[in-house]
Parts: sequence; C-alpha cells; structure tokens
Amino acid sequence: MTKSALILIDIQNDYFPGGKWELHGMEASAANARRLLDDARAKGRLVVHVRHENERPDALFFAAGTPGAQFHPSIQPAADEPVVVKHKVNAFLGTGLKQLLDENGITRVTLAGSMSHMCIDAAARAASDFGFEVTVIEDACSTSRDLEYNGVTVPAEQTHRAFMAALSFAYASVTGTDAFLSN
Repeated sequence: MTKSALILIDIQNDYFPGGKWELHGMEASAANARRLLDDARAKGRLVVHVRHENERPDALFFAAGTPGAQFHPSIQPAADEPVVVKHKVNAFLGTGLKQLLDENGITRVTLAGSMSHMCIDAAARAASDFGFEVTVIEDACSTSRDLEYNGVTVPAEQTHRAFMAALSFAYASVTGTDAFLSN
C-alpha cells in the first residue's frame, strides 16, 4: 500500500517580500503550498516541514535564530507535524528526513517550496535515488531572481521551467496544484 507525505521545503520569511532574498512569485507559490497543506491535513497524510538554517556568520539569508529563518506565517507547522532543520541544500543530507519517512512507511513524497533550482531539485533527485515515488507541484515552488552565468542572464521563470523539465524527465512527476488536488 502506498503511503504519501507532503514535504514543504524552505517556505521561510527571507524569501518573501521584505525578506533578505526575495524570490520570484513566492506569494503565489506559497498560496498553492497552503492549499496542499490543507488537503494533506484533511486526508491525514504526514506533513513534514523543512527549514533551512545557515550557520555561517556571514549568511546572506536564513541566518540561524533570525526572523528571516522562521517559517512564513502562511505555512506554520501544526504541533504534531515534524520539522526537519537542514544546513545544506539537500533536505536529506545530514538530517533525519529519510529515517522519518521510512519509520512512517512512506513510499510517495510530494514536494513544494523553494528554490526550484536548488533545494527542490536536490530533494527530488535524492528522494528518487532513495526509491520514493516523487511528485513536484510546480506552481507551489518558486525560484530565485534572474540568474546570470557566463555573461548570459536567465530569467527566473525560464530557470523554473528548465528545472521542472529536467526533473520530469527522470526524477519526478511534475504537475500543478489544481491537477494534483483533483486526483
């Protein structure tokens, strides 16, 4: 029997307007993540909240112990929902996330959060490598500002789409919130 978990990654204050590293489309993606959260709670699914804390004293964002590193008010964990604190991009690296999922008999994970091209990508690939069936809710994920590489600017929306396309090729089923909730 398949058991599912919703994993909400890095939906933290610093990524929202007024934060230290505002993301493109964060408010809209968080609203969709909230819909996923409400659905998972209503269905009694395991919900795991992942919070990034940067321990470096010169951290640009998510500095440990700061308001920016806290979960955004729109996505607060319930008392019975586990919180995984990570210090690296990959939510599985150096955390108890895999053990938590295994202990709960989870075989399918649904991912939402930020950033599409970093933490969502890393978690989706790791989860797939660990044998989980992975779904990424693309409109419940946000990416960074426009990126620059080797003198070329890549708009944030194109970055997001490129990473969703790459994940959908071999690592995850990628879908939107409405389609996911209608199943």
